[in-house]
Amino acid sequence: TLFRSSSKTLGVSQQELNLAEKGWSAKKDIIGKTVYNDNNEKIGDVNDVIFSRNNSASFVVIGVGGFLGMGEHDVAVPLSRIKHDNDKLILAGATKEALKKMPEFRYAKSERTDNKTTR
Repeated sequence: TLFRSSSKTLGVSQQELNLAEKGWSAKKDIIGKTVYNDNNEKIGDVNDVIFSRNNSASFVVIGVGGFLGMGEHDVAVPLSRIKHDNDKLILAGATKEALKKMPEFRYAKSERTDNKTTR
């Protein structure tokens, strides 16, 4: 498959396409899904997937507690710790209480709206 811009051609290999086809879809497989621990206890729901700017890491934002989105405590957990088992997302060793004790995840202010932000 080739994509063409003004002077460059971008190629995507069949191997890369195969990796994409076998990967997880953030929309279909992760966001909104319930997260369980290894004791099959519900510990939260995935609210978002975050990718670091240099692509070195990715995280899931898990909402813990609350009701209908109110009073949730969001935490960021490395995606590498989430196991996908029979259509279930599992975070081994986690409990609701342990996740609530983690620092709350807050989105950084967008550089597009806050010109004073430096990184």
